[in-house]
Amino acid sequence: MPDRFTKREFGFIPFGRTMQRHLGFTSPEDLRAFLISRVPAHSYYSTAYYRYPAKPVMEEKEWMGAELIFDLDADHLAGADQMTYSEMMVQIRKEMISLVDDYLTSDLGFAPEQVHLCFSGGRGYHAHVRTDDIFTLGTHERRELVDYISGTGLDLDWVFPLQQDAVFSRNLGNGTSVATVHRYRLIPAPEEGGWKHKMRRALGDVCVLLETADPKDIKKEFPSVKGSDPKVLARLGAHLKGAEHDMFARNSMADLDTHEQDLLIKILGQDVAPRLASEIDKPVTPDIKRLIRLPGSLHGKTGLRVTPITRDELTHFDPLQSAVPSCYTDEPVKVTMRRDLSLDILDQSLTLHGETEVPEYAASFLIGRKYADYGWLSERSERLF
Repeated sequence: MPDRFTKREFGFIPFGRTMQRHLGFTSPEDLRAFLISRVPAHSYYSTAYYRYPAKPVMEEKEWMGAELIFDLDADHLAGADQMTYSEMMVQIRKEMISLVDDYLTSDLGFAPEQVHLCFSGGRGYHAHVRTDDIFTLGTHERRELVDYISGTGLDLDWVFPLQQDAVFSRNLGNGTSVATVHRYRLIPAPEEGGWKHKMRRALGDVCVLLETADPKDIKKEFPSVKGSDPKVLARLGAHLKGAEHDMFARNSMADLDTHEQDLLIKILGQDVAPRLASEIDKPVTPDIKRLIRLPGSLHGKTGLRVTPITRDELTHFDPLQSAVPSCYTDEPVKVTMRRDLSLDILDQSLTLHGETEVPEYAASFLIGRKYADYGWLSERSERLF
């Protein structure tokens, strides 16, 4: 059950109806009795704490604070519409691991025990941060965290600042000195943190690829340079082979010409930085009165359990193996597939098409995800006509 249980607002969506919210419970037993009597399709609770959570008007609830929430959903992934459910879940799991390891417990410094992870029951994961330091943060402060994690507004002139030196050369004709300006970019020092650390490390990876890869492969990896002359890319790679060590030792791009430096900054800004940013759902985190899925409840569109997990469990977590409720049986259920499908669930590999029978635990998922209809088409047609 959520902590500070009696300070939470609860909301439920019955099957085929709209949400019922502004509910409060005095004990877990009361909530359990409600769930048994209503059997909702979706169950939610507030990330906020209220003095009077059951008041029907938000202003009357008296907001006391809120958890810090991060929501990752596979529908935000590029190409998600072309992925199977399992493929989506593998990719969004990688995104959540990156969020936790690269931002929450690294850059932002939250202790592992303060970050509570949960499979959403659908197509994503939630991270709940619970610590007194963040409970009273407002919308603006939480949006700043979103901007940081998503790389919004990242200024590469701040990460790689321009430096200019005056270089003097003597004119032997009249004995005067002529100054020329040498402009180059600085590289963040190894001890820098945050985005400066990320971009220094990324610059090293980019240099290695430019040194070793074919220009065609470079253009595939970094779309921002698709229009570049292959000879320019090859020349930059060759130049980096001789300059990379000194470049990182001196934290400076001074050994590269201006065009080569600009090309590196273009790759880092347009191709690399978006990949380092997290795919969090931006409106969720700043919302200090958000309702989010209740851990332990079932998701009405998958039949899967909203499952709390540890960071170690996240590494190999597979919803179709670990979030299938134990109350489901393996009794056969007649379904009609809407399309052919292969499904691995509870260590069973199913190849499905047309009218078929599947275990109850698979039927709930297939019907919820609209991969199948309940019953056989011929039987349903007889009832309808």
